[in-house]
Amino acid sequence: MIPRFLLKQQYQRFALYTFYTLVVSSYLIILALYGCLIFLLKFNVAIMPPMSKNFLFILILVYLVVGVISFISVLNNHFITDARNKELENKILATQLQLKVQELHYLKQQIHPHFLFNTLNTIYGFALKQSKHTPEIILKLSNLLDYILYQINQPKVPLKEEVLHIKEYIELEKIRFKDTLKVKFNAPAIENSIQVAPMLLIPFVENAFKHGELINGFLDMAVDINVHEQKLEFTISNSIRLHEEEEINKGIGLENIRKRLELHYQGRYALRTTIEEQRYNVNLVIDQLY
Repeated sequence: MIPRFLLKQQYQRFALYTFYTLVVSSYLIILALYGCLIFLLKFNVAIMPPMSKNFLFILILVYLVVGVISFISVLNNHFITDARNKELENKILATQLQLKVQELHYLKQQIHPHFLFNTLNTIYGFALKQSKHTPEIILKLSNLLDYILYQINQPKVPLKEEVLHIKEYIELEKIRFKDTLKVKFNAPAIENSIQVAPMLLIPFVENAFKHGELINGFLDMAVDINVHEQKLEFTISNSIRLHEEEEINKGIGLENIRKRLELHYQGRYALRTTIEEQRYNVNLVIDQLY
């Protein structure tokens, strides 16, 4: 009755069936006493143990034994239920972790073709023109490919290395844009111990080149990376025309970045995008880097 009614908070049914049980069990105990008196003692009350003559004492003794056994049973049931719940929680957590790993892997795979497509298009254009810059572009691309293919599978990479490859990517784009690109890049010295998720910042730079537009003959871009007291602040802005705002905010690249930030830095990051005076601004702040 305890697991069927009391633990399920069916208090009225538990009280009712407990009353029935007391009545029936009291009746059975009386029958048992009289049965012993008739068949075993032949109605000789004198030889009965003194305690067996007290019906209330026998009733209390019986229910004391029942209470102890019930307590042990309920306690055992609690331990079994608790163990099952913990096992179920572990399975749920393991499943959620596996789903997050798969989702993260999927997002990383999406970065590869998106990133490579733009760079290979640049190489293709220079190859058609038989430009002298083609070997230089291929060399820089090989460095980026090494970073993408081998470091992307690491859970964390040094921020210093991420910044280095951002510079290489910008150098690639400088060759493509020639004299129509203005870039201000600021990244003070970063310690080797500071690490971030791989390919976390490069997609922002890629989006800036993809959606940026020439204003007065120049694509104007500014990149600022600072780390202070376990906090990373990354800011990038580029020149655009006002009609580009909706297209940028709905781009695949930015959506993937948001998902990756949620998986890696849930509750520890703030990502804000604004448009001011024909400039698209992105500000990313991540707390508790290490």
